Amino acid sequence: MINITFPDDSIKSFENPPTGLEVAGTISEGFARNCVAMEIDGDIVDLNRQITNDTHVQFITTDDHDPKALSILRHSAAHVMAQAILRLYPDAHLTIGPAIEDGFYYDIDMEPVSEDDFPKIEAEMKKIVKAKFPVRRKVVSRQEAEAFYKEEPYKLEMISEFDSDTVTFYEQGEFTDLCRGPHIPNTGFVKAFKLTKVSGAYWRADQNRQQLQRIYGTAFYTKKDLDEHLHLIEEARKRDHRKLGTALDLFSFHDEAPGMPFIHPKGMEIWNALLAYWREEHRKAGYVETKTPVLLQRSLWEKSGHWENYRENMYTAIIDDTEYAIKPMNCPGGMILYGMRPHSYKELPLRAAEIGMVHRHELSGVLSGLFRVRMFHQDDAHIFMTPDQIHDEILGVLKLVKRIYSTFDLSFHLELSTRPEKSIGTDEQWDTATNGLKSALDIYGEPYKINEGDGAFYGPKIDIHIKDALRRTWQCGTIQLDMSLPERFDLHYIGKDNERYRPIMIHRVIYGSIERFMGILIEHFGGKFPLWMAPVQAVVLPINDDLILFAQQVKTMLEKQEIRTEIDDRSESLKKKVRDAQMVKIPLMLTIGEKEKEGNTLAVRTLDGSVHYGITHETFFNRVLTHIKTRKKDLQLFE
Repeated sequence: MINITFPDDSIKSFENPPTGLEVAGTISEGFARNCVAMEIDGDIVDLNRQITNDTHVQFITTDDHDPKALSILRHSAAHVMAQAILRLYPDAHLTIGPAIEDGFYYDIDMEPVSEDDFPKIEAEMKKIVKAKFPVRRKVVSRQEAEAFYKEEPYKLEMISEFDSDTVTFYEQGEFTDLCRGPHIPNTGFVKAFKLTKVSGAYWRADQNRQQLQRIYGTAFYTKKDLDEHLHLIEEARKRDHRKLGTALDLFSFHDEAPGMPFIHPKGMEIWNALLAYWREEHRKAGYVETKTPVLLQRSLWEKSGHWENYRENMYTAIIDDTEYAIKPMNCPGGMILYGMRPHSYKELPLRAAEIGMVHRHELSGVLSGLFRVRMFHQDDAHIFMTPDQIHDEILGVLKLVKRIYSTFDLSFHLELSTRPEKSIGTDEQWDTATNGLKSALDIYGEPYKINEGDGAFYGPKIDIHIKDALRRTWQCGTIQLDMSLPERFDLHYIGKDNERYRPIMIHRVIYGSIERFMGILIEHFGGKFPLWMAPVQAVVLPINDDLILFAQQVKTMLEKQEIRTEIDDRSESLKKKVRDAQMVKIPLMLTIGEKEKEGNTLAVRTLDGSVHYGITHETFFNRVLTHIKTRKKDLQLFE
């Protein structure tokens, strides 16, 4: 008798060992049709796997948008694509084809293909899907696998590295692939798919080895989900911050400083708006602001542990026979500032923030606009505290994070990253720090994920992943609890008993890299920034040359109220002026005609398309200045 326990703790008994599909069928026929795989005591396996022992089973279905279900589908879609390619290109040699975050790819040694070839590959894939080939797992000996793949050098190389004497194949129709699985029950599940791009990739990422064709695709369980995803991809292309950065004249890159952005005047308006808001919120949260040097002696970096653990990412220089490094992080400078004088427990927590410029050597191949640069600014802060203040301080940072991100209409989720293989500090320090973060997260009450081994080398951390308007996630903020650096720098405070104690320290950023955060916001808003952030907040549009002088007076009046204003006094039609202003995403367009001049009013067109006539100057300033001061996200000014 086999007893199967379900997630709701109900139990079903079977006289003979059932397959997962048979168990699902006892729930309902419709439920079984939607099952993709099953999780048995934490392991995800195929539905055709026989259950031979009493166990806990949870089914993975197409209905719940479970990331595990999508990953299985996409891995199977990679197999369908590989099968189609072998039908069309019989001389191709397969390597690996994993599922990735938003789809799948397969690296194949074959003749060059382009996106023009995708329709015929997709057509062949549709034939395989329509055939609904059962996907069967097969375990063979290493010798059988090597004999099967005697003409496939890449598969043979992988098999030679396996520790096991057995190898797992998956078969569908005439196609067999080396794979651990799990997979969908049959190829008919791959209904909604699309090949998206092709690129080159070296085998094993080694440029001295064969260059392969990497064909990307994506797959969903419904066409609706696929269409929505493809729409987001197209929208992301339109919102590419590199294109918008050029079109809106925000920033640029130059060969004289690879990976180091030049911020233009309009980009600086956004930059300054971000920092003004940051400073306002940090003052309210009890932070002081500091500034530390960019260039510091090697001995400091040896003391901090960066020289040993981060040297390959640092830029160095010899000055007066002494080795220096440009800072990749702000922490050691913050340690020096704290250690300048004695501190009492009464001063703690001490929250010191810094907009620090740092440099990190990134390989040229990974540089990507503002998202991956070599020079950037971090909105760092170091909080020095007593052990009993850990919870309150971490919760305070989380509340500040929520307040700041919500201003930009960004949601977020949390991940706790634990001790990495390469680290400093004692086991006891790591246990105390990790438990402190975990306890604070439990009190905060929001769900979080644990990433084993992904912490900083000096301490565990809470990573904060924001979600933008295109549903993409970005890791920006982080909260790191550190007991090692205060010890390395011999920091202390005087307690109530007049004895010396070691402070505990939090490292944290919210924007993270300000350059990267700015790039994210450009794409998040599609260049249509909220009024308070917009580089140009208003443009004055005289309808003819006779009104230019009055329009200039209106511009001056707006500038006195610190509203960032331009005037378009070109001899162009009003229609063209409006269209050009919309192209560069100016939120407010003020049309000046004879009526507006005589009545001292404004005709206001907003970027969202609404038009309002007869707006008095007083009403305009009251509404606009309040809107800017409260940092509202919409343009509902005069409803």
